[in-house]
Amino acid sequence: MVSVIIPALNEGRTIGHVVRLAKGSPNVNEVVVVDDNSVDNTVEEAQRAGAVVITSTKLGKGTSMKDGLHYASNSIIAFLDADITTYPVNIIRLLTESIIADRADFCKSYFSRQAGRVTELLAKPLLSILYPGFPLFLQPLSGMIAGKKDLFEMIEFEDGYGVDIGILIDMHQIGARINEVYIGHIENSMHPLEELGKMSKEVASVILKKAWERGRNNFETLEYITN
Repeated sequence: MVSVIIPALNEGRTIGHVVRLAKGSPNVNEVVVVDDNSVDNTVEEAQRAGAVVITSTKLGKGTSMKDGLHYASNSIIAFLDADITTYPVNIIRLLTESIIADRADFCKSYFSRQAGRVTELLAKPLLSILYPGFPLFLQPLSGMIAGKKDLFEMIEFEDGYGVDIGILIDMHQIGARINEVYIGHIENSMHPLEELGKMSKEVASVILKKAWERGRNNFETLEYITN
């Protein structure tokens, strides 16, 4: 069976829809909303839709994801964003079927939408420089993912916007079989330029940190970046 974890902060308008979608999915018998101390009606709406709600131990998506992981009782975990109402009805099956069939250990989603600016201008170029041979993922920053719980327990959940790329890099480094699946057309809000700056900094920080920890950040690489 599958546990679905939904980190949420002030998503009272959309959380009920996401919870009901998850609960109606085959093989799902547990939906956990990890509330990041919302000040709106997120908790009430999630409970009304049938989710178990726990409170995050620390502000931030990464901590919420890890707290949900500790709570979850199943061996396969799916994570959904709380602010999207255009998920396909079979989103959980798309994310988990290759894992259930033991063809993959970790699944990353990609979807049709306007190309993410941080993805195209920062994440992909930096990954190609610092991680030669790293698999090409269409949307490495996507937050809709699934995987085996024991592997999630082996990796680090970063704070801030860098959490999703950090998970992907760690899964690659521990040798997980990674699958990227198409989940259709997803509508989500475009971030203002100021927010994109913060996002870019946090994503770059995690990519550089992971590279440094694994000894890839050498003088030759730095010279290539600066030229």
